[in-house]
Amino acid sequence: MLFRELAGGNGCSLLSATPGPDLDAHGYVETEYAVNGIVRGVTANGDADPAEFVTRILVRRPVSAESFNGTLVVEWLNVSSGNDAAPEYTYLAEELVRGGFAWVGVSAQYTGIEGGAGSVGDLGQPGPQSLAAKDSARYGMLRHPGDAYCFDIFGAIGEVLGLPSDDAHPLAGLSVTRTLAVGESQSAMALTTYVNRFAGDHQVYDGYLIHSRSVSGLPLGEVGAPSDIELAFTGEPAPVRDDLAVPVFTVQTETDLLTNFRYHCARQPDTDRVRTWEVAGAAHADLHQIGPYEEMLGCPTPVNRGQQRFVLRAALRHLHGWVADGTTPPAGEPLTLEHSPDAEPVFVTDEIGNVVGGVRTPCVDAPTQVLSGVVADPVSRICLLFGSTTTVPSDLLAARYGTRDKYDRHYRDATEAAIAGGFVLADDRDEILADANPDLVP
Repeated sequence: MLFRELAGGNGCSLLSATPGPDLDAHGYVETEYAVNGIVRGVTANGDADPAEFVTRILVRRPVSAESFNGTLVVEWLNVSSGNDAAPEYTYLAEELVRGGFAWVGVSAQYTGIEGGAGSVGDLGQPGPQSLAAKDSARYGMLRHPGDAYCFDIFGAIGEVLGLPSDDAHPLAGLSVTRTLAVGESQSAMALTTYVNRFAGDHQVYDGYLIHSRSVSGLPLGEVGAPSDIELAFTGEPAPVRDDLAVPVFTVQTETDLLTNFRYHCARQPDTDRVRTWEVAGAAHADLHQIGPYEEMLGCPTPVNRGQQRFVLRAALRHLHGWVADGTTPPAGEPLTLEHSPDAEPVFVTDEIGNVVGGVRTPCVDAPTQVLSGVVADPVSRICLLFGSTTTVPSDLLAARYGTRDKYDRHYRDATEAAIAGGFVLADDRDEILADANPDLVP
């Protein structure tokens, strides 16, 4: 497998609404590479002939070997917008740089290289274009043989990145001890299929963080075409296999349990190799993802302002420890559902309107807003994914807290409880406390 550093043109093309941490200030460097090799293909009808690929990876790594913790995090870049994006990096970036991880985003899927319509609308982007069409000077050599090959591309790149490196290697100077695979939304569905169909044979990744998947996994693709993402919502329930030698950590939001994601049908018990957290007050995507561009979504209510970013950072640290020394993450309570014979389940909510159960954060244990991952009548697919934030009547908040000082004590106690439970990190305490809303309490 060959790596070629990419430069020139219009610079790195990776969709992001929220700037990450200052890499230079943390002793990190960002470099983009073209990667080419030959892999086998697998379709729903059987094996496909081996094919050459030329895809791209984006590397964010410590400059100094002394700053590297030995763990490489490989993200399956998300193509739901019709362009590559790195939503999991957005959620995890603070933990990645302070923990000394190396991160690599892989353009594993056909749409990320060759372009496509996406599954959530264009998010204000121009129509479907390949990377080469957008910027031939930088990306003109990229070619993807189709999603029949995406799983083996992801495995092959992960394997080579974890090998001892020479000067031409993207991680030259770093000694990789552990390699973790992460992915959100469509990429989580791809990782579900990867875990169930490919991980046992490849034996590349030492652990998996699957974030916001649907009831099923991404279906096997075709030669010269993208996968049909709709089958991930309508397929049979696909729990992750629990007989792998490495751990699989799944983090789900309210949107993922219900709506057309239907993950509640694929729920499975925790084991010594499988852990699932369901986050109360969280949506499939939220304000942390969209940042200052919330208004361009056109949603009738403010998008979800939950705190899943803190839970995800804790999940990554737990997965790292689980792989490094066998320390099992704490078990999370499931979100509470009410079932009836003739209807889809619904969430049980408290007197404020927030869901009961699940992994708790201060914004739902000391609430000032109703934070939901389920929008009753979404005006678009994107508004369904971003959930909602609605107000709580001031008399309810006054009855609950009395004064802003008492609210502040409730919120601080909830923060300490979440830290003690292992669901958020002490390193994030100040950021969580700054996320309080005392001005909403009369």
